[in-house]
Amino acid sequence: MRAVDLDPSGEHHGGTPTYPWRYAPDGLATRRQLRKLGLRPGGQDVVAQMFCRNGQRVAYLYRVAAAKPVRPMTPARRAALAKAHLARRTCKVCRTTYEYCVPRSLGCCLPCSELDHQEREQLAILAVLAA
Repeated sequence: MRAVDLDPSGEHHGGTPTYPWRYAPDGLATRRQLRKLGLRPGGQDVVAQMFCRNGQRVAYLYRVAAAKPVRPMTPARRAALAKAHLARRTCKVCRTTYEYCVPRSLGCCLPCSELDHQEREQLAILAVLAA
């Protein structure tokens, strides 16, 4: 534990109480911890923060008592998520759907990433005509 990470009054961190990793007081939780409890922050402001990885990362803390229940999954939301996941698994060049998400860094599937620019354009045209 670093001494600079313990600032319960918030004097040294812009008025936000700060705690080291795993030293947050009871009644406060991160977003992930709230989600495990079936809760969400619900518009409340950050109450405190917690530093981890030698001050490289920060986790914001919220009051568990002020948290609201997670909104239920509606059929429309489920359909929208399914459509978004399908788009992430579909190559934009050849329009093939894969079992894995297409890498965003490449912008297309692995076979299409090995093609040169002209071959990609031709393949995209053929995929549009076939659809």
